[in-house]
Amino acid sequence: MKVHADRDRCIGAGLCALNAPSVFDQDDAGLVVVLNDSPSDAEAADAHKLAEHICPSKAILISDG
Repeated sequence: MKVHADRDRCIGAGLCALNAPSVFDQDDAGLVVVLNDSPSDAEAADAHKLAEHICPSKAILISDG
């Protein structure tokens, strides 16, 4: 699994960081920062996919590799 974040699309809602704090954070401007772009834990993978689904600006993309 590969995690991508488009900081140009990010509006700083922070839902990704709330739902998957081991993978996402926010910088001082409130924009998404990917902490771990290749998570492997199956339980965490569900949280990452949730973050992708609930991102209001669709700035999060989870791919298979």
